[in-house]
Amino acid sequence: MLLVCFQLSTITLPAQVNLQEKLPLNPKVKTGQLKNGLKYYILENKMPEKRAELRLVVNAGSINEDEDQLGLAHMAEHMAFNGTKNFRKNEIISFLQDIGVGFGNDLNAYTSFNETVYILPIPLQNKENLEKGMQVLEDWAHQVSYMDEDINDERAIILEESRLGKGADDRLYRQLYPKLFAGSRYAERLPIGKDSIISNFHPDAIRRFYKDWYRPDLMAVIVVGDIDTDEVEAMIKKHFSKIKKAKKPRERAEEKMPPYEASSVLVATDHEAIAYSIGISYPFFPADKSNTLESYRNYLIESLLFRMFNQRLQELVQQENAPFVTGNIGSLDWVRGYKMYMLNASPGTGDVRKALNALAEEMERAIRFGFTGPEFERAKKSLIANYERSYNNRDKTSSAELVDELIGHFLEGEPVPGIEKEFEYVQQLLHGITLDEVNRKMEWFKQNSNRVIYILGPDKAEANLPTEAEVLQSIAAVESRQDIQPYEEKRVSGSLMEELPAGGKVVNKTVNEQYNATEITLSNGVKVTLKPTTFKNDEILMSATRFGGKSLYGEADKYNAEYAVQIVSAMGVGNFSPTDLRKMLAGKNVSVSPSISTLTEGVRGSSVKKDLETMLQLTYLYLTNPRKDTALFNSFINRNKLQYANIGANPQVAFLDTMYAVLYQNHPLAPVAIPKSSNFEKVNLDRALEIYKERFADAAGLHFVFVGSFDEAEIIPLLEQYLGALPTVPGTTHEFADNQVRMVKGKEFLKFHKGKEKQSLILAFYNGQAPYSEEFELNIAALSEILNIRIIEELREKVQGIYGGGTSGALSKYPTGEFNFVLQLPCGPEKVDTLIKASREEFRLMMEKGPDPSYLKKVKEQWKESYRANIQQNNYWLEQITQHIILGKNPDRFVNYEKYVDALTEKDIQEAAKLVFGSNNEFIAVLMPEEDQ
Repeated sequence: MLLVCFQLSTITLPAQVNLQEKLPLNPKVKTGQLKNGLKYYILENKMPEKRAELRLVVNAGSINEDEDQLGLAHMAEHMAFNGTKNFRKNEIISFLQDIGVGFGNDLNAYTSFNETVYILPIPLQNKENLEKGMQVLEDWAHQVSYMDEDINDERAIILEESRLGKGADDRLYRQLYPKLFAGSRYAERLPIGKDSIISNFHPDAIRRFYKDWYRPDLMAVIVVGDIDTDEVEAMIKKHFSKIKKAKKPRERAEEKMPPYEASSVLVATDHEAIAYSIGISYPFFPADKSNTLESYRNYLIESLLFRMFNQRLQELVQQENAPFVTGNIGSLDWVRGYKMYMLNASPGTGDVRKALNALAEEMERAIRFGFTGPEFERAKKSLIANYERSYNNRDKTSSAELVDELIGHFLEGEPVPGIEKEFEYVQQLLHGITLDEVNRKMEWFKQNSNRVIYILGPDKAEANLPTEAEVLQSIAAVESRQDIQPYEEKRVSGSLMEELPAGGKVVNKTVNEQYNATEITLSNGVKVTLKPTTFKNDEILMSATRFGGKSLYGEADKYNAEYAVQIVSAMGVGNFSPTDLRKMLAGKNVSVSPSISTLTEGVRGSSVKKDLETMLQLTYLYLTNPRKDTALFNSFINRNKLQYANIGANPQVAFLDTMYAVLYQNHPLAPVAIPKSSNFEKVNLDRALEIYKERFADAAGLHFVFVGSFDEAEIIPLLEQYLGALPTVPGTTHEFADNQVRMVKGKEFLKFHKGKEKQSLILAFYNGQAPYSEEFELNIAALSEILNIRIIEELREKVQGIYGGGTSGALSKYPTGEFNFVLQLPCGPEKVDTLIKASREEFRLMMEKGPDPSYLKKVKEQWKESYRANIQQNNYWLEQITQHIILGKNPDRFVNYEKYVDALTEKDIQEAAKLVFGSNNEFIAVLMPEEDQ
């Protein structure tokens, strides 16, 4: 939870509210502090069952580095996985994989300016796992080995991670950081550090960092999950009480952030940048950490202000000749103990001066005239609705969400009163906040006029970018204008539908015993599967799909079909533009979005219980009454043309564009992988809208699925009213067309040169025909997971050629049975040949010998553990039921998934490898920097 304080003037509140009351820590959290200073927080939580989230939090990061240690806070985090007292190099990863914890997707860690956090989710099918997990945390806390050989081996991996972040954005923002962080060390302490230091530091430098900052008085152990709090507390005391206090601890002082002495401007360009970014950053100010009701009330005021301001920026984006493509205002907490407000926008490749002036004008409008009553009421409705949804699901919140709150509490004292208490505070405080109070907060922006203003983007002479002096003059001119008018509020209808449609009736009802779901057929032929659950107290998810999609349209309609849904979403439905729709839906937790993919079309939605009817009304409107608005269509086209006009300047984008052309043999109906500005010049409004109506005007064949916290007796009348009223044409069939879009066959090699950084990317594709079966689909997925483990062990740890990378495999059923297996390896150009050779060797061994049984065991455990967590989530059930309906899969393979995973053998994986890598279809594409030509 993020709390920020503005100074308040006169406040009118009910007498019973004491603004100086401290926000308590959630009483369900068990806390303590060991004699050595280490703190702990323990919270029992049943979502998901038989799982616990463990965290070791170190109150130290890159800001604490000495001059010879830049990047070593981050490297210290890496070294925790490279050997400890009780786990030799990589044994931690191997052990955790054995119990179902995946490296990277589950097991992870991060380093920022001020903290280092180790993330360890532990399955609790075996109670011994928790004890072992606690041992891992203890080893990380004070028993990392730091052997010279391990340190030197890790240098190359850190440099590969650093390489991944290089490029135009990195070069531009490294020019901006000294201005944003002026007067502090933050600009010189980016967590990734300096390559020169990583390459050459003496091992004693990283040992010194670990000794200085990994100490119990700067640590916390946090455990949230399906646990016994007393048992966990005993484990923490057992493992962490033995850590000795530092005899002469270094002072952990917080970095000071002085206010800006004057406004400054940065205009910087890069020939590989793809779009312009404009920002107005207001000075850092001390954040209120008093944790009182007053500070919480001020946080609510800030939230309301930003909601209203961002809604205005969104309205500007949707103008026919919009000044920018995106716009936003928000608060940033990059510097501990301070807050910063930033107003930013992107004009794409459009008029930078116009965008800057529009941004400044909108700020000046809000300062002079404030916000309106209707805006204020909508913002309050939206805010309270978000809290209400969290409150209603208070006992079904995931442990991962709760553990993050406790991390913030330990590091920065952020209050964690619990959603029950927080919702009570919101109800007490929100009705007492006045529009006048919120409007007075805009004075802060006027008074803090020393700002950092930046324009970053492509090096294009035709852009006519302003000079630094012209930027300041332009903003000053806007702020002195006398013609700025107040915001004009447009009245919006109070109901989505003026007349309700004539509904239908349920004509058939059966029970699907495997899903424990009800299946109904409505009188218009629309089918519905209903799966009530208790995973959330207040969440309803919806999906509907059938065959059809973009495959039914030829080359002349490619882009009309591609962007039909986006165009309708940009114009609105019924009598509502997108702006009007957002206003009308203020205070509702509901969303609906249609989709047209290559082979299918459908709609997805979500709501809370009280907004179920609204979700169904929106669904009805999206399928039957898309809105035509030429001005909003033109806005959509112009925004996208500006957004993608320079996208080819990015080396990876240019590489992928060329690669996809070769991969699909320049087929005119190949998937649109890289949007281009020219695509949008080929779109015709009337034809795109006609295609949308062709896909959705007839609802025959749509099969809806509802999963969540609904009562069947209550939902069926609503389904009859809205889904039963959808128009259908009896006897029609909905099928896709096979346009013969296929990947290239045989052996192909593409080398593409672009980019100034020493960055390469290897992409290898293996594809071929194969009859679809769910067994083989599982085999290919297992092959991919096993190879990913091998890639980390061999290509990362031994070859030291990558930071991350891996494979993915899939088997399609439609339009024809075909497998597709992809290898992706970001690396340095000097490692390309070595990595291709090493990858091929892994593939050869998998074909000739199959996997070692230990690897298959790891994959099985990870899959089963993921399944046990996923099976407790509504969206997983929705996705599985929807996929089983459209693909005709066997429901038992989902419901009894673990049985099929257990049945996998090493021979299954070897046979899959033989088919995939023995197909003689191998397309390898390699991106190389320009200088390597």
